[in-house]
Amino acid sequence: MRFRLLVGLLAAALLVPAGAAATIVLQKGMGGITIGMTEAQVRAKLGQPSRTVRGKNDFGAFTALTYKRPAIRVTFQGNRGATGIDTSSPGERTARGIGVGSTVAAVKAKVPGVKCKTEFGFRHCYIGSFNPGTRVTDFVIAKTGKVSRVTVGIVID
Repeated sequence: MRFRLLVGLLAAALLVPAGAAATIVLQKGMGGITIGMTEAQVRAKLGQPSRTVRGKNDFGAFTALTYKRPAIRVTFQGNRGATGIDTSSPGERTARGIGVGSTVAAVKAKVPGVKCKTEFGFRHCYIGSFNPGTRVTDFVIAKTGKVSRVTVGIVID
């Protein structure tokens, strides 16, 4: 009986990665939030944000909700569905362990199809394309050579 229980617990443990579950899902979202979710859906899933910013920019009205757990910011450009989800927290990771603090070499090794460039004064590695309406997962690289921010979003312009 104990052996069956132990085998069952070990099997269940193998289904969950060590530490926190992977929260960054390439091209889809992070922290349980996916691109396209409404503000109401995000609030229903994560609760009250620690900070809410509403404003206007070159693309029109927007809302940004910042959460501490998971440590993400969800942006609604146009105040419809979520258009961007980003983090600067090392606690958010892909299924293969990539996130803030990862080296460029690790990103290249563990993110299929990633491209790395220096442009507009900063280095980043990304999958997807920067064409309007397309999805991108972008890993901003700090001067240290490590990821400082990860964004999953829809290209607005």
